Amino acid sequence: MTRKGKTIDTVWSGTWVAERLGVDLSQASGETSPRLKELLGLALRHNPKRAHLLVSQVLGKHVPQSPEAVYTAGHGLGVRVRELLGDSAAAAVVLGYAETATGLGHCVADGLGSAPYLHSTRRPVPGLRPAGGFEEAHSHATSHLLLPEDPALLAGQGPLVLVDDEFSTGNTVLNTIRDLHARHPRAHYVVVALVDMRSAADRDRLTAFAAELGAQVDLIALASGTVSLPDGVLAKGRALVEEHEAAGADGDAVADAGAGPGAPPTVTRVRLGWPAGLPDGGRHGFTPAHRETLEAALPGMAARLAGALGERPGRVLVLGNEELMYAPLRLARALEESGAAREVRFSTTTRSPVLAVDDPGYAIRTRLVFPAHDDPADGPGDRYAYNVAGAGFDTVVAVVDSAGDTPRLHAGLLARLAPHTGRVVLAVVPSYVPDRQEPTVTEPPLPEPLRGPAFSSYAPEDVGWLLQDLSGVRLEAPTEEREEAIQAGGAHYAESLPVEYQPSPQYQELYRNALDASAARIARAVGTVTETVLAERSPSPVLVSLARAGTPVGVLMRRWARARHGLDLPHYAVSIVRGRGIDANALRWLAAHHDPADVVFVDGWTGKGAITRELREALTGFEGFNPEIVVLADPGSCVDTYGTREDFLIPSACLNSTVSGLVSRTVLRSDLVGPRDFHGAKFYRELAGADVSAAFVDTVAARFDEVADTVAAEVKELLAADRTPTWAGWAAVERISEEYGIHDVNLVKPGVGETTRVLLRRVPWKILAQRGAGSDLDHVRLLAEQRGVPVEEVDDLPYMCVGLIHPRFTRGATGADGKAVASK
Repeated sequence: MTRKGKTIDTVWSGTWVAERLGVDLSQASGETSPRLKELLGLALRHNPKRAHLLVSQVLGKHVPQSPEAVYTAGHGLGVRVRELLGDSAAAAVVLGYAETATGLGHCVADGLGSAPYLHSTRRPVPGLRPAGGFEEAHSHATSHLLLPEDPALLAGQGPLVLVDDEFSTGNTVLNTIRDLHARHPRAHYVVVALVDMRSAADRDRLTAFAAELGAQVDLIALASGTVSLPDGVLAKGRALVEEHEAAGADGDAVADAGAGPGAPPTVTRVRLGWPAGLPDGGRHGFTPAHRETLEAALPGMAARLAGALGERPGRVLVLGNEELMYAPLRLARALEESGAAREVRFSTTTRSPVLAVDDPGYAIRTRLVFPAHDDPADGPGDRYAYNVAGAGFDTVVAVVDSAGDTPRLHAGLLARLAPHTGRVVLAVVPSYVPDRQEPTVTEPPLPEPLRGPAFSSYAPEDVGWLLQDLSGVRLEAPTEEREEAIQAGGAHYAESLPVEYQPSPQYQELYRNALDASAARIARAVGTVTETVLAERSPSPVLVSLARAGTPVGVLMRRWARARHGLDLPHYAVSIVRGRGIDANALRWLAAHHDPADVVFVDGWTGKGAITRELREALTGFEGFNPEIVVLADPGSCVDTYGTREDFLIPSACLNSTVSGLVSRTVLRSDLVGPRDFHGAKFYRELAGADVSAAFVDTVAARFDEVADTVAAEVKELLAADRTPTWAGWAAVERISEEYGIHDVNLVKPGVGETTRVLLRRVPWKILAQRGAGSDLDHVRLLAEQRGVPVEEVDDLPYMCVGLIHPRFTRGATGADGKAVASK
């Protein structure tokens, strides 16, 4: 191998990872050729689900390889499938997985000879109804769509051949078969991969799954074996990635150009003469007739490409684009066969972030980073080309479809390539648009988020409210009136608003003292939960706070990410209503503007976990969203991503709108919220004089630097800890409900935050306080005194305090002044 004129000894490209993490590959017993370590190297990736990446040498994705070697690997597997199936091969359909196996699957279909081909995609087509969909558990981007132009393509009864680059757990295959078998059952499935790396348990699971289905499942791979993963490898891998990125060892000296704008390079554009009506790949189906058309056209297209390269193109790389792998591969192979270039190699760009380390024992030596250029449905984001920079290519031929031929392509990918090659050539394949589309139903677009200062006192970049402004509607009702209607079953709490509590000077002083005392503690929790999210959920999360208690936390998490990492995270606030679910239109808006997999729902704290359960149930009808909420404080042990599990005073719980951007609770009422409307809320502009929203955020953010080291240590411990929710809070609430004769867990509000809400918004019956609780409960005691509510000190309380709503409320039970009577 040669790099920058130096000869480097050949070493296994997994050595670097194996030596540092203890990860190793073992060939299956009895297999000798091809050797597993000839097919695979190892790298580390930016993925919270799996630290290591098996890097194929013959896939044509991350490692530039001879087009003939790439094509032969897949075609040979297809021949083996044809031999396995015999006469039934004529009825087979081949399905490949986006993005890494779109070309491999197509090569397998070629080896089968007469099989039509389809690959999954992450590029939706308006008006084209999906024939299925599934999730890929360990992938960086998980949601797959099946969009055949011919709906009958997947409706037959012949064998279905499923092709992926590797099989590690078999989960992706199970998800696919489960979805498709429910729609169109088949008797025979064949699973094809370059390597089969499943454990014995995963192999048994697939066998049991097939038996349960009553179908035959065969598996064909070039090689098989196992991956040895020592304990704690995920945390160790994450730490190693962070260490090398911080040290600038991420291929920076050679290749890691940023994703910002670059100067458009001089590019030679070649017209391929792609046949009209020929699909650019298998996204919507590729038939045997299409294959004949392509084979006939390839020599002419290769000749035109060779003509554009000139007499001495030197070493040539043909670079495909994400899902567009097969067409560039076939062009590269035809160019290689023509002898027009001294050497031809093939690889493809990807959306998956991988650590690059310039070491001969590491599979990803360099990377180029550039912005997406094909207007992806999940919004803008970085894309990557690996092992291109520093590899000594004299010419790079970038092959994209016409959907990706945009100004961003020239200012992004092509500009990144220019410093690392002598010449850039662009070949554009027409994007295939299916003729068969369902009638498009035109619906009015959902409105854009509301932002300050027009709605809320937060800065416009701090949060976008996916709500409608009901400021002009009278919605407030006296607390006692609301409570009686709610408990009588005649109204829901979200149909009206409580009168905004105006704190007394004494209470405001308590708030200020509490903030001064706990700002650093809150900053630490903000840092901990944000760093955990970045490490485990997504490197570029979309924060979605549950209005309104979650919104100050979302603003603070956004501030932390910007201050510590330079990230400008999007943040939105949405409504969720107990018993009625989350705002479905808000979710539709989010799905249209962002990848649902990146959405992270944020709340202030957990009480008994009712909203946690509500969110999980509400999201069952929406694909791609992760229902696991993240919170600043989790005293109820209801979630696994949190800043702390201590029950302490979060000063923002002391106030209502005046610490939440002057925005009310959310409102859901049928006469105000229509089928295409967001839930509503009010902006209390008239309370601007008492607003402390910005001051609260600024006070906490000012403590970020001083807690940074503590946060780093806490996060390291948390990532390695067992954080499985115990739901201890829910059990305590059930016990209290029975012990105090309430018999309704909805009337038991545990924790400092929830108790404060009871005193501000509901009709409290009594307050249970942990014996010996100190100043964290000063504001609770003051509010209880003002409302005439007894505070009862108790032992063995898992929370600092618990608020009990009057269990049989009528205005007669509270007295003329609205105060609760003392319990007997």
